[in-house]
Amino acid sequence: MFKKIVPLTVVAFMLGLCVNNFAMSGVPANYKVAVVDVSKVVSSSKQVATLKKEQQTKLEQIKKVYTAAQDKALKEKDAKKRNEIMKTAENSVIKLKTENDKVYAKKLAEIDKSISSTIQAQAQKSGYDLVLAKGVVLYGGTDITAEVQKLVK
Repeated sequence: MFKKIVPLTVVAFMLGLCVNNFAMSGVPANYKVAVVDVSKVVSSSKQVATLKKEQQTKLEQIKKVYTAAQDKALKEKDAKKRNEIMKTAENSVIKLKTENDKVYAKKLAEIDKSISSTIQAQAQKSGYDLVLAKGVVLYGGTDITAEVQKLVK
């Protein structure tokens, strides 16, 4: 039995090695790969920081609208009018929040597109054939995160 397993193991190993060499045969020797820590680039972006501040300000404004409606409702003696005031306020807050989320998403998509373009331009300028997110690369690739961060600011 042992005499049959050893040759089969050797054949399987050689077959795996051949398949690996075949898979890598299409990659040129001077193929350049870069990696970018996208989350680091995004977190250091002034555009993202500004957008977050704007978002926080708008959320505070929405909260003020709701708080003002609550105060008005508390002063109202009639329960029916109080409920109407709160329902109107809730609808207003939902509308403001929905509009705010749409604007935020649109601006965030524009920033994402800008960052992606910057990464692509830097990669082409430096002669890289492939750029991968740093989180998916276990080993290898030249880290161009710092270069991209300088350009994104």
